[in-house]
Amino acid sequence: MADHLEASITLPSDPASVRAARAFVADALGEWGLPAEADQADTVRLIVSELATNAVQHTFGQSPTFTVALALVRDEHLSVGVTDSHPRFPKRLPAAVQQDNGRGMVIIRWLTAECGGRLRVRPTREGGKTVIVELPWAVPAAEPVAGALAAPAESELPGR
Repeated sequence: MADHLEASITLPSDPASVRAARAFVADALGEWGLPAEADQADTVRLIVSELATNAVQHTFGQSPTFTVALALVRDEHLSVGVTDSHPRFPKRLPAAVQQDNGRGMVIIRWLTAECGGRLRVRPTREGGKTVIVELPWAVPAAEPVAGALAAPAESELPGR
């Protein structure tokens, strides 16, 4: 695999774009060798879903688009960034037990920590921000072909 792979997409700040962001990420990860059913693929899709939702819901119309960017460096770590043009950095809000939303950053922080990754927020030159999650890259080993590594049955041994 190449030393450095990148993919990005810019989408309108519309609720329908959250699904498009997840699909884009799933396709890119699949092209890079991470099966859709792998736990890490689920984690990355959930992180992107939460970040994209934040970019749509919490920019208050000040960010007409958001960008999802992926980078895989030396098959060692995956960087996932979501950029919007709203200047306010995300805040961890106290979430009431009955509250339907407001837990996105808590979920992202928990998933990132669970995977041994890190979360950063950086301002952009244009006055917005990029939320970046870096995760170790863990592509599962390929499954052996059925029977390829199995010992031969006693009846299949020569002279039997």
